[in-house]
This record gives sequence, C-alpha cells and structure tokens, in this order.
Amino acid sequence: MQTPPTPKQQTLLDYLRRTIDTQGQIPSLRQAATDLGISHTAVVQRLKSLENKGYIKREGRYSRTVYLLNRDQETAGVHRWRELPIIGQITAGLPMYAQQAWDGTVVVDGAVFTGDNLFVLRVRGDSMRDVGILDGDLTICQPRQYAENGEIVVALVHNEEATVKRFFLHADHIELHPENPAYPVLRYGFDEVLIQGKVVGLQRGSNSALWEPHSGTSAKRTAPGKH
Repeated sequence: MQTPPTPKQQTLLDYLRRTIDTQGQIPSLRQAATDLGISHTAVVQRLKSLENKGYIKREGRYSRTVYLLNRDQETAGVHRWRELPIIGQITAGLPMYAQQAWDGTVVVDGAVFTGDNLFVLRVRGDSMRDVGILDGDLTICQPRQYAENGEIVVALVHNEEATVKRFFLHADHIELHPENPAYPVLRYGFDEVLIQGKVVGLQRGSNSALWEPHSGTSAKRTAPGKH
C-alpha cells in the first residue's frame, strides 16, 4: 500500500499539478520555494520524499522533466510532463534567421509526444494558416535531416534562415509549399536547403495538438497531461 504524503508534501504535489495545469510549465525550484514560502532545500527534500513514495518521478539530475504518477485511474497510468526547449524563432512566410539559443521552454505530455531531442520553434507569419498553423504558434519538432514528399518540415534555407513549409522533392530542385494562397511556392537547389526536423505537434496557449501528416487541418488536440 502506498504511503500517503504528509500535509507539506501534499501541498507541494497539489502546487505542481495546479501550476502545470494553469501555466503549462513545470515550476523551477526557486519559483516553487517563493510561491510556497519555503526554502529551496525544503522543496528538494519534499520532491525526493514524493519520489520515494511513488507520487512523482524525476528524470536527470538537472532536468525539470517530471512524471506525475496518477493513482486515481484504474490503470494507474503515468503522465509524463516533458519540458522542451524553444529554440529561436521560425517564419511561416518569409524566412527569418533562426538563432540557436533557448527562448524559454514549454511543457507537453510525454505520453503524446515521444522521441528523443524534440525541440520547439515559434512561428511568425500566416503562410501555413490553412493547416491550422497560426502566427505565434509553437511547433513541436522531431529532429531529422530528411523528409518525405508532403511532410511539413523545418527547413534551413541558405544555412541561415529557417521556415516551416510542406516539402516536395523534384528531379532537379526542392519546393517548399505554403498553405496559404497569398504566398508563392519557394523553389531551391539541392544545396540551398537543409532539413532540420519534421513538425509533429502544435502548442497554442494551454492546448497542444498531435500533428497528423497529410491530414490537412485534422489534428488530435489535447490539453497538457490529458490524452
């Protein structure tokens, strides 16, 4: 039988759940200590106790990736909260320089978004609006250096500009197609485009969507931690 958390541990556990639900982000140790009015050391100790009792699991020494173990469901399912880095910006219109620096993080449900080294890029522009990718959306990407025809990818143009487009390979060139008739199809030589990743999901506000390739605007929308 699982040992119940102490009142102080329960307060921290409730705080974690509430913060993730309302902010879509796992709080830092400093933020948790400030919000709860306790010391950094106390937060660490209570997290360790909750982990030992089977209420959470942590991944990595410095990672804020946390498993919240749901004991209320019949299946005792596990919700894995993954924190992914937002890397610079991309343009869904005219390409914009993508700075290889973290621009914050976003929390997604690891039961939906699986795989190693997922990253997030912020969209600027509306050239992909007809498949539901809007200005300001966060695209969740799987790192890859190849693409199949029709996939929506992150493409690096001229080794400095990143853009989200639908990819098509032809005998003598590459085409990057927008999903907005106001924008032209972009054509490049093979040496002008590098595939950086495939778009596998979308985050807008507190909602995320699992991307379904070739399905137009169809996507399975989920709230973080719910699927």
